[in-house]
Amino acid sequence: MSAVERVRVAYRALATADRPEVWIHLRDQADTTAEAAALDARLAGGEQLPFAGSTLAVKDNIDVEGLPTTAACPAFAYLAQADAPAVARLRAAGAVVLGKTNMDQFATGLAGTRSPYGAVRDARRPELVAGGSSAGSAVAVALGIADIGLGTDTAGSGRVPAAFGGIVGVKPTHGLVPMAGVVPACASLDCVSVLARGVGVASEAVAAMSAGTDPAGPAWPFDAPLAAPPLPRVAIARGEQLGALSEDGRCAFSAALARMQGIGAELVEIDLTPFLSAATLLYDGAFVAERYAAVGEFVAANTDLVDPAVAAIVLAAKEIPAHALFADRGRLGTLRIAALAQLDRCDALMLPTTPWQPTIAEVAADPVGAVRRLGTYTNFCNLFGMCAVAVPAGEADGRQFGVTLLAPGFHDLVLNDLARRFAAEPAPSPDRRACRDLAGPRSVELLVVGAHMSGEPLNAELTGRGAVLLGEARTAPHYRLYRLATEPPKPGLVRVEGDGGVSVEGELWALPPAGIASLLAALPAPMALGRVQLDDGSETVGFLCEPVAITGAEEISAFGGWRAYLAAAAGPSDAIASRR
Repeated sequence: MSAVERVRVAYRALATADRPEVWIHLRDQADTTAEAAALDARLAGGEQLPFAGSTLAVKDNIDVEGLPTTAACPAFAYLAQADAPAVARLRAAGAVVLGKTNMDQFATGLAGTRSPYGAVRDARRPELVAGGSSAGSAVAVALGIADIGLGTDTAGSGRVPAAFGGIVGVKPTHGLVPMAGVVPACASLDCVSVLARGVGVASEAVAAMSAGTDPAGPAWPFDAPLAAPPLPRVAIARGEQLGALSEDGRCAFSAALARMQGIGAELVEIDLTPFLSAATLLYDGAFVAERYAAVGEFVAANTDLVDPAVAAIVLAAKEIPAHALFADRGRLGTLRIAALAQLDRCDALMLPTTPWQPTIAEVAADPVGAVRRLGTYTNFCNLFGMCAVAVPAGEADGRQFGVTLLAPGFHDLVLNDLARRFAAEPAPSPDRRACRDLAGPRSVELLVVGAHMSGEPLNAELTGRGAVLLGEARTAPHYRLYRLATEPPKPGLVRVEGDGGVSVEGELWALPPAGIASLLAALPAPMALGRVQLDDGSETVGFLCEPVAITGAEEISAFGGWRAYLAAAAGPSDAIASRR
């Protein structure tokens, strides 16, 4: 489908939905169609635009050039002079912005009802809240209008609406996506979040937004894994600590746990107490003072133009003394050590995204209490510097039910992998360029040609170090392959001079820098790591063999690769002889 047609489909879906409260500013279709036509022309000219024609809904606290940014407060509005980097990077990859979406004012709330532009209603049952504060973006995706929704997430604002919309919500590690051009709520905790109908699209959008140089951004650790292991260990709360769930919610969560076990996960019970204790600090402690630092002066000067619940929260924060903030920071540090220690040797923590989905009337009757309950399992995440992916998990009490996978910061790619497997999304077709973009500059490519390939005995030495498969590859025709007398059996790759070599089949993997270092340290003789030339002329790190080890070894170059040799060895005995 062309970019133009994708934009037309979006506007048809928008007209059919008839949900004006989703949008604060909607771009004219003529403008977006012209933009899409230009994208089609660039594609025809051979440009690579991975998001060409993907429609984008942007929460109205994120700048889009030429459109007002209101943060759902008309008196606060200003005309954005440039795209926020998050928006600019998606547009550079071909996405088309449809408009700016409704939200809880100043991103203060988890219900999506605190807005002068109207309460955002659930995509399926209009009497229910859509979840906030990124409500409009979530509903635009859930209704099939937008392919990608941009939100923000400080307390769960990208995860709660994902759960209610039956879609995916990705909250990356804080700072991974630049926050320039975003109206702050709590600047030290805010994250740009992504809402989409699939894990793959959402994770690719995060990769696109986090690509590039950002001096203010965090350094990606050398040991951050790039994928989950084949048999992950997933932490879960003890059953009695999920008392906020209804009986039907417990059943839905139990079914989700069984599904996680079905993908090979080992479930490990932990004590959720330090997580839940930290969650209460976000609004009931001194950290809320940062909300006054963000917009407090404006709210104080325009109280009559601000939502009463938002004004009450922001203005109360002015009275918090500095010593209370330092005390809470100390308490948080203690809780964080206790909480994250329990995740040692676990790949993720799995929790219900939220205990319930209230009606709009229920939130109106108890606006503070309802929001506090919605954040039971989300509020601690950013305080602990964690990343998270929310995924659909059926229904409970006749409403959408979702679960969230959480992990320490910079384990984003582990969560993407686990969430995709949990959601039963097909594995993406190996594409070296696309996978490298997702792994980013924090990885090192490694060519393997034998027992470390997928399905072979030593592959766990890669996956256990957080490696991800980039795809199949072949060497340039400058190598010879030998069967070494090792246990388990493995081939040795040796470079030769002149035209006496062959092209050998292998796989390219990406490893964290720390993973490649530990692999090298544990590598037994006669194996070595060195530069290997590929058939496209590029070079990469690869497994090689000390030349002394091939003396007397069986040469298997004629098979073109280890797998072909093993297949022949398992067949008729004369099959190998005929290839020598």
